[in-house]
Amino acid sequence: MSKKGDATRQRILDAAEAMILSRGYAGTSLDGLIKSLGLTKGAFFHHFDTKSDLARHLVQRFSDEGIQLWQETKARAEKLSDDPLQQLLIIVGLYSELFENLAEPYPGCLLAAYVYEMQLFDDEVKPIINAEFLLMREEMAALIRKTAQRYPAQSQVDPVALADMFLSTFEGAFIMSKAFDEPDIIVQQLRLFKTFVETLFGQRAIAAA
Repeated sequence: MSKKGDATRQRILDAAEAMILSRGYAGTSLDGLIKSLGLTKGAFFHHFDTKSDLARHLVQRFSDEGIQLWQETKARAEKLSDDPLQQLLIIVGLYSELFENLAEPYPGCLLAAYVYEMQLFDDEVKPIINAEFLLMREEMAALIRKTAQRYPAQSQVDPVALADMFLSTFEGAFIMSKAFDEPDIIVQQLRLFKTFVETLFGQRAIAAA
């Protein structure tokens, strides 16, 4: 594909993502999308066969970007420390930095938007949506197990459930941030999660002493 064609494809994906996060998948029409981009229908269908085809490519791109971000963040944490608890806290801190100083509420997670309307998609979409979440759950849970071996938790902890709590913090914070029009909520919630992890593994009490 030519550079011009690739640029047009990216424009379509970017505009579709913004529109879906704002209106939902069902509320996003191809006619409205094509008109907003100033394209002809022929130009659109040169890149995507149908609205469903666009949806698959869009969620694949979003998932791939999320997986890349997770892998880069995890690698950075491993480079900065060989202590599992510190790696865990660094990961949370790095994700928190992504949402600092937002002027407006974060538009949200495209994967979550798709989950809300899962009945509109074919069976090929669900595994794409789950790929990022499952990878983060598995690798964060493994890191939590290593942490628990070195720093016995103050109370019983399920590594998978705690990993899910990290993911849930994001999704819940996105919703609350948009509902209250408060951009800082995401960072606040991530910092609370970090404090919870420190307290769970007894490190805040040690630091205070």
